Amino acid sequence: MTTQGFSAHDGDNPRKNPGVAEESHAGTDEKILPQTQAQAGETQRLAADNPAHIAHAAELLRAGKLVAIPTETVYGLAANALDPQAVASIFAAKGRPQDNPLIVHVSSVKNALPLVKECSATAHLLARHFWPGPLTIILPKSNLVPSIVSAGLSTVALRVPAHPAALALLNACQLPLAAPSANTSGKPSPTLASHVLDDMDGKIAAVLDGGPCAVGVESTVLSLTSETPLLLRPGGIPLVKLQALLGKIDVSPAVTQALQPGETAHSPGMKYKHYAPQAALTLVNGDLQSFLNYANTIKPDGLLCFDEDGVGLAYGAQNDPAAQAAQLFARLREIDERGWQTVLVRCPAPEGVGLAVYNRLLRAAAFREITL
Repeated sequence: MTTQGFSAHDGDNPRKNPGVAEESHAGTDEKILPQTQAQAGETQRLAADNPAHIAHAAELLRAGKLVAIPTETVYGLAANALDPQAVASIFAAKGRPQDNPLIVHVSSVKNALPLVKECSATAHLLARHFWPGPLTIILPKSNLVPSIVSAGLSTVALRVPAHPAALALLNACQLPLAAPSANTSGKPSPTLASHVLDDMDGKIAAVLDGGPCAVGVESTVLSLTSETPLLLRPGGIPLVKLQALLGKIDVSPAVTQALQPGETAHSPGMKYKHYAPQAALTLVNGDLQSFLNYANTIKPDGLLCFDEDGVGLAYGAQNDPAAQAAQLFARLREIDERGWQTVLVRCPAPEGVGLAVYNRLLRAAAFREITL
């Protein structure tokens, strides 16, 4: 439906805590499908704070099944990283191209060591400061890591997640877990168990419901395979914090622009249009009044704005990139729920965690960006 006009204070008054799962029942038996009642082909919904459900999820993973798991960033679609057939089922469930590498989750530095040829002093330093947490480190892989995990590359992407349920599950199954975001490839990443079920219900064995993801965007990806560390994807750990620890860090051009034809993707989130609703998004740089004047000229179906703008669908305060990150993917999914086909987006400042928000929006918009 085309809008008739936009002005401040025409906002939709979203929930005080957008993205928080009102229907989430982690820690209760309500709407939880116990393993004894699961039917063939059904996706079980398990409670992340139920030890029996953690144990059952571990059994499923050891059996080569797929389980969606909560992390502090987004929900991941986990499989035994050492089982090529299990990993192949991740690509099948997501519809993910197999030239897109996966991140492997482990419970500790000790459990990461067998997966790499060597772990440099820089990697150990980063791990001491940022693990568990939303930082992925790329290192030369050992022969234990199947080629399908690394998309044929000689490297592996590793992280230790900070979510207690993810750590409990890793300790219970005693496996490294390959786990990209638990959504259909290209769509907005899931930050609630209900988002996972929207895309994966009936395609995977179970989802472990840990409530809303605190960070809301994926991990920062840093490659240590060259003399100078290289930022491949901005995420939950801001670049400035990494620079404060390591000094000089190069930034891949793919953070803010599309890969060139034939260029290799060394990290998830680099090569393809990602994080995108069905609607066509356009990022707009400019003050609020210029933005509204432009919106009233081209008449999009909807607007994605800052809380204080008082118009459209809000995804966080302009000066609060952490709030923007926590709400972004839920808002992109809501755009599709509303049936909007064209959306103008107030562009975030690409600073701190805001660089990750900008990166996700830029790729969701297929790099459509204007300055007024």
